[in-house]
Amino acid sequence: MKNLTEAQSNALKYITKYAKGRRKNAQDLIEHILRMSNISMDTYKAAVESLKSHARIGLHFHPDRPGPDQKPVAQALLEGGVYRSQFETGISNGGVSAHPGGVRDEWEKIIFQDAYSFKNSDVTERPKYGALNLMLHPDGPSPRFGSCYLVLKPEVSHRSTFTYLDSHQNPPEKGTYEEFDDIMAALLQEVFTRDFGIGENRLMPDKLINHLITVLPKTFSDPAERMPARNLNHYIEAQIHGEIRLDRDVEALVSDPSFDRVEVGKMLDTICSQNGIRRFRHRGFRLSVKNVPVNFRGLYMPSLAKRIALDGYVDASLIGEAVMDLYLNPDSWRDRGEAKTILQELKLLWHCLVKYG
Repeated sequence: MKNLTEAQSNALKYITKYAKGRRKNAQDLIEHILRMSNISMDTYKAAVESLKSHARIGLHFHPDRPGPDQKPVAQALLEGGVYRSQFETGISNGGVSAHPGGVRDEWEKIIFQDAYSFKNSDVTERPKYGALNLMLHPDGPSPRFGSCYLVLKPEVSHRSTFTYLDSHQNPPEKGTYEEFDDIMAALLQEVFTRDFGIGENRLMPDKLINHLITVLPKTFSDPAERMPARNLNHYIEAQIHGEIRLDRDVEALVSDPSFDRVEVGKMLDTICSQNGIRRFRHRGFRLSVKNVPVNFRGLYMPSLAKRIALDGYVDASLIGEAVMDLYLNPDSWRDRGEAKTILQELKLLWHCLVKYG
C-alpha cells in the first residue's frame, strides 16, 4: 500500500496472513450462524461490503492532557496537524509503557511479529489505536480512552488492522479488510450467543446485518441528539498504520461540551476550521459527587471527585484540569500519594463519569 513504510507494510501483511490461516474456521462459523438466523449469504455479503465502504474508525483522546512540554493534546494537534502515537507523545493517563522494553512495545512485537521493533522501525512509524465505529454510538466506540474522538474517513480503515476486543490481551481474532472473516465471525458469534455485541444491547445477527446495510451508509448525524451508549469494554479495536493527517484523513471531531467553557474548546474549534473538519458535541458526562460509586473503580473515587468538583459536580474538563494541576503543582497532591497513582485514579474517575454521569 502506497505511502506506508516497510515496517507498516510488514505489519499489515503479517495480520492478513494470520487471518487467512483462520479463514476456513471463520467461514464455517459464519455460515452456521447465517443459516440459524435465516440470513442469506448474498445479504451477508452486502452487509460486509457496506461495512468496508462506510465504517469509520473513531480515535478517542483527552484534548487537555499535557505532553512532556506541558502543551495540551489539542494544542499539539493544532500546531502539528497530525495525530501521534504514545511512542511519540509520551502521554498516558497512567504509566507510560511506550518505550523500549515497555509493555506496549512487547505486545506490539507479539501482535505484529516484530515489524515495529526499535531495530526495524522509528517511533514515528508506530500504529495509532482507535476502534471501529460500527454502531455509531454518539459518545464514540470506546469512550474509556477519551472524552473526545476524531472520526476518520472510511479509506483509512483499508490501511488498518483489527482485533476483536483490546489488543493488549492479544485476542486470537484479528484481521484486515483484505481478510476480515475472523473479525466478522467473532462479532456474529457474540451477538448470536449473547444478544449483545460491541456495546449494543438486544443485538442479534439479523439486526446487526440490517444496521450495516441500512444505517451505516448514512451521513454522520449530530451525536448531541442521541443518548450515550457508555460502552467501556466492548469494541473492535483498530490499529491504524501510516500517518494520520487532520486535513486529509479526518472527517469529524466530536467533543464533550464541558470543553466549551475553557481554552481547549477554542483550540478544537480552530482545528476543525483550519482542516475542513465537521465539528460536533455529544451530550457530555456530568456526575454529582454524591453519586460517585465506591464499588466500581475503587473506594477512593468519591474523595477524589469531591476534591476536584465544581458546585458539587465533576465533568471531563475538571478531570483534565486536575491532571494539569498535578503536573504543575505536584506538592499540593502529595497527600494522595505518588503522581502515577493519582493519574491512575483520575483515569478511573473518568470511567465512573462515562458509566454513571
